[in-house]
Amino acid sequence: MSEISTKPPSGMRDFLAADVARRRHVLAVVQRVYESFGFVPLETPTIENLTTLLGKYGPEGDQLLYRILHRREKLQRALAAGNATELELSDEGLRYDLTVPLARVVANYRDLPAFYKRYAIQPVWRADRPAKGRFREFFQCDVDITGTKCLLADAEVCAAVAQVLRELGFTDFRILLNHRELLRALVAEAGIAPESEGLALVVLDKLDKVGVDGVRKELGEKGVPVERTDALLAVLDRCKQPGALAAMAAGGGPAAPGAQALVELLAIAADGPAAAHLTFDPTLARGLSYYTGPIFEVACAGLAGSMGGGGRYDNLIGMFKKQPVPAVGFSLGLERVLLVMEERGLFPPLGVGPQVLLCRMADVSAAAAVKVATALRAQGLRVEVFADTPPMGKQLTYANTLGAPFAAILGAVEMAAATVTLKDLAKGEQAAVAIADAAAWIAARS
Repeated sequence: MSEISTKPPSGMRDFLAADVARRRHVLAVVQRVYESFGFVPLETPTIENLTTLLGKYGPEGDQLLYRILHRREKLQRALAAGNATELELSDEGLRYDLTVPLARVVANYRDLPAFYKRYAIQPVWRADRPAKGRFREFFQCDVDITGTKCLLADAEVCAAVAQVLRELGFTDFRILLNHRELLRALVAEAGIAPESEGLALVVLDKLDKVGVDGVRKELGEKGVPVERTDALLAVLDRCKQPGALAAMAAGGGPAAPGAQALVELLAIAADGPAAAHLTFDPTLARGLSYYTGPIFEVACAGLAGSMGGGGRYDNLIGMFKKQPVPAVGFSLGLERVLLVMEERGLFPPLGVGPQVLLCRMADVSAAAAVKVATALRAQGLRVEVFADTPPMGKQLTYANTLGAPFAAILGAVEMAAATVTLKDLAKGEQAAVAIADAAAWIAARS
């Protein structure tokens, strides 16, 4: 019998106390900021029907879906028949993002506001290759607005994400900005055939990961002539020049409408929290096929890949609702944010574990210790009761192991006087303190 591994599956993680505290800190900021912009919460099921998921992300996204096999009896019947494919054995899957479930919700509920501003903070799953800051199970923190084509909505989702990052301590991040229609016009200008446009965008989305040579190689393998790829890269380099966006917006070519939308978006956002961070990047592609207008991505110095992204997807909800519903959204990747915050020391001191370990002498009953602990907890203290009664030195050593800054010692003398002996484990100070005054004594030394 093979040895059972105690590690979680590849790309999945356990979160111990300090990890959970950091995650809760970030999520509390995200929730507070999103709600300050008027977004309301939404939670959707972990599992969606494959008919909901498939065909919404494009071929590369669909390949990363986790499919769920039929229930046992149905699976056994299908396997016994001997002619069932893997896809036929799956009719449900784990959600790949939070946007497609939102589209389903908007199509399913008729009493939602005409301009629905929702945020969602939930895990998603992708059968991707794990890497640093890249996992198969991870949390997304999404904000979306449906029901309007006005670029104010695009500016609002960018502003909400920028405000979150600023409040978490980030200063040097950029929100890269492009427009799918502008990008399509540039792809066409480079002479890439319309039928190759989609795959060109998917490969271009990998530019920051695989570099120029990697893009040339992959597009070549997919049948795009190298001279067309070089033409596209040259066009994109030209668009990086100062003033290029304004020039395209003022021109009359196919790129003008997309460029004009970006100029308008930048003007709307000029006095908001995203203004100093918005940067036009003509190479930004965003690989998912449902984007239709402005697209965004958060870039941070020293981090390969992005901390989040999004864009306008005016056709996705219509796939479910059978009528056009414009929408725009932005998603922050919690794991990437946590990674950079830890590397940069951006976390404030976070209370993890007990503040006080309640230690007792052998002549104090467990019930008496619980009574005192209850009184201390009522004062707002985090208190752990040492379960056994070994020598006091061992109990105090355990307090240091826990990282508890204080110990409360309870013996017959303290019980008789309704006091505890409080010990500051860092400074070595201790004093007999009335139980009712314990929190004040600790606060004065914290």
